[in-house]
Amino acid sequence: MTNTVLCDRSTDAAIAVLTLNRPDKLNALNAELLAELDATLATLSADATVSCAILTGAGDKAFAAGADIAAMLEMTTEQARAFSEMGHRVCSRIEKAPFPVIGAINGFALGGGCEIALACDFLYASDKAKLGQPEVNLGVMPGFGGTQRLARRVGIGRARELCYTGDTVDAEEARRIGLVNAVVPHAELLTKVREQAAKIASKGRLAVAQCKRVLFSGADVPLDVANALETQSFAMLFGTKDRAEGMKAFLEKRKPAFTGT
Repeated sequence: MTNTVLCDRSTDAAIAVLTLNRPDKLNALNAELLAELDATLATLSADATVSCAILTGAGDKAFAAGADIAAMLEMTTEQARAFSEMGHRVCSRIEKAPFPVIGAINGFALGGGCEIALACDFLYASDKAKLGQPEVNLGVMPGFGGTQRLARRVGIGRARELCYTGDTVDAEEARRIGLVNAVVPHAELLTKVREQAAKIASKGRLAVAQCKRVLFSGADVPLDVANALETQSFAMLFGTKDRAEGMKAFLEKRKPAFTGT
């Protein structure tokens, strides 16, 4: 690994803080960073002690300002396809992780950076953040799932407008259209996101994981199929120690001691 992605679990081992780490390039996404992010997420996903992850960018200006244009300049069609497929793998890895991934958008999240953000479970943005899919300004289009995830998050009409014009939106407009969940003063962003991550980590890890799985899997299937997925996961959780502990703790009026089993 080359430290283009940092992973910090020192504050709370249940929470992994992942930092895109190319600050001199505004954390622009190249193949090296994407491969390292994919590998880091794979390792965390296999670790049963991880309850939540935070994804942010190094420095004070950008989450990720986009894909690395210099690296893409001489790409052939086949190289572009491979790069797109790599971006899709990383976004899928985020969505399918057995724990929530919260995006802490600390500045520019443009192009590929916005697409990585869209794969997160939800987003909190600094009041300095700017988001968008400006690829048409370069004669290309989103390639890491931006057309699809943006439409699912903000609606097809607004997604068309943003993708066709290449316009960016500031943090407050992103909140208004549902692209981010909340806007936080820049200096307080990571503190606020850590608070939410800690709240999630205090819950039943298996229950949260099943909530994520069913919300993701049920979003694009008929309602009866989605409800069947919910019933299956609901019933499965009754076979866990965490379910017994959570209900017993409630009746005994104490804080539950979940173990993830």
